[in-house]
Amino acid sequence: MISVSGLQKYFGPVKALRGIDFEINAGEYVALLGVNGAGKTTLIRILSTLTKPSVGKVMIAGFDIPKDSNRIREQLGVMSHSTFLYGDLSAEENLLFYGKMYGVAQLRPRIDELLERVSLETRRHDLVRTFSRGMQQRLSLARAILHRPKILLLDEPFTGLDVNAAGMVTELLRQFIIEGITVLLTTHDIDYALQQAQRVLVIRQGLIAAAEASHRMKREQIGQLLLDGREKPS
Repeated sequence: MISVSGLQKYFGPVKALRGIDFEINAGEYVALLGVNGAGKTTLIRILSTLTKPSVGKVMIAGFDIPKDSNRIREQLGVMSHSTFLYGDLSAEENLLFYGKMYGVAQLRPRIDELLERVSLETRRHDLVRTFSRGMQQRLSLARAILHRPKILLLDEPFTGLDVNAAGMVTELLRQFIIEGITVLLTTHDIDYALQQAQRVLVIRQGLIAAAEASHRMKREQIGQLLLDGREKPS
């Protein structure tokens, strides 16, 4: 579902990504771990078609970045610590806006279904700026899957959430995995990655330092890789 080969990204003289290679199969839940500045967000932005690669080949659901970016966006749902929601619109109005943008068929029944799934059906007419951080993230997740994407890209979606809100988002992600959606999630939380994801990628200084099934990795092993990643690349 996602294939990345020889991916490099430069920002002037700075090499944010220095030669990334990995594949993610359909229906997999993969966690991407790395310290700040390791290249996680840059990678997600490239996969989301928001940033073009400098070098390398990136394929999403059989389509090429950047040549097929419009087709790729139809396959993607993207969520991060930025909700991409409009605070002065209600929950329902936000989903109506995005649904029309994506041309979602039978939009209102789909909105009804998702608001119930994210437990916001009773707040559908309330302005988003009145929502807690956790409620906004749940609505953002509904926005991300509104058009029934095959792939979810989640960049630090638990930032700022309390334990209860994080638990609700985690349960929703479990449901989506069962339904066959492919998920790539960036996080700083080693325990979450090992407990929830099927596979873990560790990015260090713009390179993939480890890629293993989560049950084969140890917390101490990942911690050491991340600690080493704080060093300046040569």
